[in-house]
This record gives sequence, C-alpha cells and structure tokens, in this order.
Amino acid sequence: MAVILVGFMGAGKTTVGRELARKMQCTHRDLDDLIVEAAGQSIPEIFAARGDAGFRQLEHDTLVKALDDIEILSTGGGTPMQPANFDLLKAKKTPVVLLEANADTILKRIGRDANRPLVQELGTDGLVALQQKRDPRYHELADLVITTDQLLPAQIATQIMTWLAQH
Repeated sequence: MAVILVGFMGAGKTTVGRELARKMQCTHRDLDDLIVEAAGQSIPEIFAARGDAGFRQLEHDTLVKALDDIEILSTGGGTPMQPANFDLLKAKKTPVVLLEANADTILKRIGRDANRPLVQELGTDGLVALQQKRDPRYHELADLVITTDQLLPAQIATQIMTWLAQH
C-alpha cells in the first residue's frame, strides 16, 4: 500500500517515512532527496542558482516522476502549495497523511539546519506565519492527520499502519 506524507518542515515526514517503510517492508523516497539527485546540487545550491521558481519547477518535475512508482513518499513542506502539485497529489488516490507539529517543536527540530533556506531567511516569526498560511492546504489534502509533537516515529508509523488496515 502506498502512502504520501505531507506537512510543514520539521513535522517528521522523512523520519516517519523511513520508519514506516521499515515496518511495512517497502521503499521510502524523500522528494527533497530525489530533487538533489536530479539536480546534482544541494537544496541551498539549487535555491542559490535557480531561485524559488526554479526550485519549484524542479520539484514539480520530480514529483511527477516520483508518483509513478511510490510506496512511501515524503514530500517537501512547500510541495502542496503549488497548484499543479496539489492537483497531482489530490488526483493520485493514494492516502495522504498530514504530520503536524507545533511551532516550538519545529524550531527545536530544524532551527539550526543550514540545509533549510527558509529557516535561515524567515526566522521564528516568519516560520510561524508560513506554517499558519500552509496549514489549510495540508488539511485539504489529508486523509489522516497526526500530531507528532509527543510521539516517537515508531508510534506514528504504527498509527498510520493501523489506519491503513482499517481503510
């Protein structure tokens, strides 16, 4: 069974995706990793060379390819914000799991991560505002919502597997 994980940066999409794949004995792909592979550059290098619009085009092209052959896919925090990406994810008919975390948790997890250009650019208040702006879009896509603040990745993966078994 395939699963797509969405949510704000730092909510746990990659970590939970890996754990879920381990438990389900299938493959996990992280969209950001696929983008880095396709570009031959890190995320900050892509943003520096191509800007946000160039990154988003590469993200869309990579998402199109990734959706053809997925078991578990962790998307980037901004992936569903692009209308074309949102439409692709909605049309796929693959369960979409939204992982949420409060701003304090997110800042603890990613506040010093140099590979996240938006964290460095926006600061705390900007990140909170961006999360609030993106939340409605995430919820519109989600078939299942899990708040990750107080849970271990294994607990989240188990919740997802239980939900999948029931649906």
